Amino acid sequence: MTQPLQLFCFGFGYTAQALARRLTMLGGQVRGTVRTETKMQALRTQGFDSLLFEDRNAVLSALLNCDLVLMSAPPTTDGDPVLAAFGETIRQACPKWLGYLSTTGVYGDCAGRWVDETSLVAPASPRAQLRAMAECAWQDLAAAIARPCAIFRLPGIYGPARSPIDALREGRARRIDKPGQVFSRIHVDDLVETLIAAMTRRAEGIFNVCDDEPAPQHEVVAHAARLLGVPAPPLEPFVHAEATLSPMARSFYGESKRVRNAKMKRELGVQLRYPSFREGLAGAL
Repeated sequence: MTQPLQLFCFGFGYTAQALARRLTMLGGQVRGTVRTETKMQALRTQGFDSLLFEDRNAVLSALLNCDLVLMSAPPTTDGDPVLAAFGETIRQACPKWLGYLSTTGVYGDCAGRWVDETSLVAPASPRAQLRAMAECAWQDLAAAIARPCAIFRLPGIYGPARSPIDALREGRARRIDKPGQVFSRIHVDDLVETLIAAMTRRAEGIFNVCDDEPAPQHEVVAHAARLLGVPAPPLEPFVHAEATLSPMARSFYGESKRVRNAKMKRELGVQLRYPSFREGLAGAL
């Protein structure tokens, strides 16, 4: 990194916190928004510079003093909340780069086929449809202010304190078998390095961010159990388990795709530390 990055994040969740820790180590500065006073105070005690999303004056001041803006806040049925509240302010601040964390769900169900950034966008779930619309809205804003915008399409994100290992330890893990269903994932450390590479290069365009090996969920949980030396949960046929799943989990099992990451490697120079769930779960230990 040639110079410290000054980043503002709309949404200060799991990924943004990991990114903030890494950028701080590299001499950068990160500020971000949260929705509640309780979370803001909790993050500040951990050393994170967080602001209330509703504190308009504080957010405006922060935007005027940053180079880069990253959006990780999800859209709602009313559209993208950041654009609604701060779209005009971002136009005026005119940061040097915009980034948006989207989802590979915008590709819809591909029946296990490989997809890349040129594949058809055909979101099936309402959540993915909102993400696809938000992608276009952020790209339109970037074009209007003549700034680069990178869209990161993300699969399942895992890492320390958020992996099948933690689910096994807490007694929450299940192994659900839906024949032919596979999905991609990314370790949060690899996601962070990808984001930093994109920000440093002021990259623009769409990037799939995932590891090299899509796999069924039940295989990943079984491997986590082997690492812990505990019995794997019993395999549950999806047709029997479906009624007990949350609506989000059911939508997850309604899609199957393998996501290619060649563009991420080629244009951003990313070398995965965790090329598959096996290395990633070992690291999460």
